[in-house]
Amino acid sequence: MTPSSNEKGILRYSTFSRLNHWVIAITFVCLVLSGLAFFHPFFFDLTALFGGPTVTRMVHPFIGVIMALCFVVMAIRFFKVNLFKRHDVEWMKHIGDVLSNRDELAPPIGINNPGQKLVYWLMVMSVPLLLISGIVIWRPYFAEYFPREWLRLSSLVHAYVAFIAIITLIIHVYSAIWVKGSFRAMTQGRVSRAWAKHHHRLWYDDIVEQERKEKERTGSRSGAVNEHHMPTKGTP
Repeated sequence: MTPSSNEKGILRYSTFSRLNHWVIAITFVCLVLSGLAFFHPFFFDLTALFGGPTVTRMVHPFIGVIMALCFVVMAIRFFKVNLFKRHDVEWMKHIGDVLSNRDELAPPIGINNPGQKLVYWLMVMSVPLLLISGIVIWRPYFAEYFPREWLRLSSLVHAYVAFIAIITLIIHVYSAIWVKGSFRAMTQGRVSRAWAKHHHRLWYDDIVEQERKEKERTGSRSGAVNEHHMPTKGTP
């Protein structure tokens, strides 16, 4: 079965990928809200969203572990498609055209554009740092086993890396809304053929090639079956 074997369009994200993505997104938002509550007094009232400061401090690291585990799954599944290639460099040279809605002037790209790949790699670097630094300062389970200097350094790393991750998330969400059809891909899983051809031409060409090969295989099997059942001479 090819990725575009029904009339709803081309399959871009499987059901599992979408569910995993939304778990990561929801847990990350919860982490941002609960983390900001303790980052500065101005945001302290956000603890009410989680049942008060004590509960917020307790659930924050556990939510972080859930997000990190889900992200590892996503990072592994999408590792290959997020490797930078030569056409990505050429696309980046036309970033001005892309931002000016003249993306038809940019060279064709694969299933992910360089911006999406950059988000992927920023998160690949950020999530492990957030997890490790978070474990070091996790009270009452682990913090007491580390020296004070480690706790201070980990707190700084956690805060700065979290800031980078938040900015990355904002850009990621804005881009998904800005490029019409992207949000639908992560909710319904499929995109139109016209969308795929316009925004990710190399990926679209791969899909078309898969369809052609599938039709050839199907045609070959049908021909073999018809030949096998072909009446012999003299058969009424």
